[in-house]
Amino acid sequence: MPASDPGNSAQRPFRIGAIEPRNRVLLAPMSGVSDLPFRQLASDLGAGLVVSEMVASADLARSHRKIERKAARGAIRPFVLQLVGCEAHWMAEGARIAEARGADVIDINMGCPAREVTGRLSGSALMRDLDHALGLIRAVAAAVRVPVSLKMRLGWDDASRNAPELARRAEDAGISLISVHGRTRCQFFKGRADWGYVARVREAVSVPVVVNGDIATPAEAASALAQSGADAVMIGRGAYGAPWQPGRIARALATGRDPGPPPLAEQGRIALSHVEAMLAHYGRELGLRQARKHIGWYLAGSGRDAAVVKAWRRRLCTEDDAGRALAGLADFYRCRDPGSPLECAA
Repeated sequence: MPASDPGNSAQRPFRIGAIEPRNRVLLAPMSGVSDLPFRQLASDLGAGLVVSEMVASADLARSHRKIERKAARGAIRPFVLQLVGCEAHWMAEGARIAEARGADVIDINMGCPAREVTGRLSGSALMRDLDHALGLIRAVAAAVRVPVSLKMRLGWDDASRNAPELARRAEDAGISLISVHGRTRCQFFKGRADWGYVARVREAVSVPVVVNGDIATPAEAASALAQSGADAVMIGRGAYGAPWQPGRIARALATGRDPGPPPLAEQGRIALSHVEAMLAHYGRELGLRQARKHIGWYLAGSGRDAAVVKAWRRRLCTEDDAGRALAGLADFYRCRDPGSPLECAA
């Protein structure tokens, strides 16, 4: 049943089944990014809800060590675990295991555009066969008692923008919330997200709809909500090197005033705590390798001169010793005029 007033999202309840997120700004599931340390940090800094990076359902059932890390629950509540796959049996089994491990919501990935995922007929490839996609949704919904959500794109390509149809059929199959990235799979991340087209999804269903894609600032969040009529926004790449951004946007939407990013010293404290948490989560050697991209994003987002950032990135993102990497990151934020790494260290 379509929503009666798609443009009045702030007045509609925002729930996933019986679960009510604390605000309407969500952190997107991002493979290789939204691991437990990043999700915990974004949650602590005010994100309304955070979603795990995608977990292959068959691998979860087989308890692969790498998947165990991806599916780690931690202290975050509610715990939303995203599953990806193309076989109803394994999707249902993965959902049962996720629920048993404490998942409060199971999210189904039908939006990932990566070739290694679509080549296995998973992710956004499922939007080419809605009957098969619905079979997976029904299997997951029947396997668990917790709410099930769905993340999708607008369609496979511009000739097949079938997101409204998939959304309508998914709601009938038991989906409690739908997130839509405003691009087709064939766009990958090129061009601009079409927030206006997401309004067609909002009009097709009565469950909450979340708009995603190209939302990195409070102004973009407000515009995406206005154009889509969605109930909430989802922040993806806009949170790279800025895990405070979902919380910042949530506060701006709630109060009408943008609090701005944290002061540089506070950004440094956050960056250091993030890297330390990654070292604890993965072990120091693997954790440092995994942290390098985050360190680069923190440096780039500091607002400092590009040449300065480049010099520090060259040093910190090639450092093999975790202790020296942490000390160097602290130096970058400690120095008022960091210049080159050697000058600051001196």
